[in-house]
Amino acid sequence: MSDLHFGARNGLDDPALEREIGRLVETLRPEVVIASGDLTHGGRSDEHDVAAAYLRALGPPLLVIPGNHDIPPWPPRRLIRPFREFERCWGTAPASYSSPTLRIAGLNSVNPWGYQRGRLRAPELERARTELAAAEPGALRVVVLHHQLTGAPWRWRKLPLAARSRVLAQLGVDGAQLILGGHIHQATVVARSDFQVLDAGTRDCVLVTAPGLGRPRPGRGYEVRGVVVLRVDDAAFTLETHAWRGDVFELSGSRTFPRER
Repeated sequence: MSDLHFGARNGLDDPALEREIGRLVETLRPEVVIASGDLTHGGRSDEHDVAAAYLRALGPPLLVIPGNHDIPPWPPRRLIRPFREFERCWGTAPASYSSPTLRIAGLNSVNPWGYQRGRLRAPELERARTELAAAEPGALRVVVLHHQLTGAPWRWRKLPLAARSRVLAQLGVDGAQLILGGHIHQATVVARSDFQVLDAGTRDCVLVTAPGLGRPRPGRGYEVRGVVVLRVDDAAFTLETHAWRGDVFELSGSRTFPRER
């Protein structure tokens, strides 16, 4: 899940939506729940407290990374210890998850100097390389960041991650099979080979943008709210987009990809 925006008038503060997310988690019993940033709308301490309490109450292990809305929106607070409130709730240790099934590296793509447009600094990319290299044999290798690597038709003002081509190439070399993000409040599931000719020996990978759960901008009523469910077996993995229809989650689409290509 991504872009909860607790604290916004149309953030994840809809009792029916909160209840059905809990029911979906209870039904699916996932190994881990990923929240890829923008837990809050204004980065305030009370918003972080509510978001952390809600996510922890879901039950499964969590992997949580910050988004640009999880830091103060205005200087100078945005530039002086911008992640203080996020780290108060989630700690300062890098976000990661490891099991025989999954190896997940959670990266911080928030740029306090740019706010909307994210970037990955060299230490974060180096940590991704280390995390993915430590995956157990047979584990799906996943990278999570907030800012999108691929575009969507209505979010042309939200630029993708800075140097995204270089970042994607590096993560591919490092063995990432799946890259998850959010930020633009629109769902996208696409393979790298769908838009890029890959040389022989170049690994393919899949890029996913979660649709978001909050809808903080009143003029964006067209934005679907939803979550993405990842199902993994020995041969393939499937990504399902579940869209919120006002009273229930409905499967709106799925794509299945082979584990190694």
